[in-house]
Amino acid sequence: QVRLVESGGGLVQAGGSLRLSCVFSGDIFNKYAAGWFRQAPGKEREFVAAINWRGDDTNYADSVKGRFTISRNNDEYKMWLEMRNLNPDDTALYMCAAVHRFLYKEMSAGRADDWGQGTQVTVSS
Repeated sequence: QVRLVESGGGLVQAGGSLRLSCVFSGDIFNKYAAGWFRQAPGKEREFVAAINWRGDDTNYADSVKGRFTISRNNDEYKMWLEMRNLNPDDTALYMCAAVHRFLYKEMSAGRADDWGQGTQVTVSS
């Protein structure tokens, strides 16, 4: 059974940076595409970023392009989201997710089969 565990969230001032981590277990990591989603209070969950199984193709929501960077290490079974120039609109619960690698392109539409519990990111103005 796939398990995803996030860490690295916290409170940061606007303009600051955070690095989120996600540890994957329960299957072979490179069978999966992986990504990050977020959900703010009172809002629907939204796609943030995705990375293909090899780590050589990425996709970002327009709202984070140029500020966030997704990466992965298949040997370590880990994924990261580097977030820079944060603003209060980035405040949300951030969840890592995984889907079979052939479904990578569907992650931007919200598709994911396995989810972590999330790590809270709060950006103060």
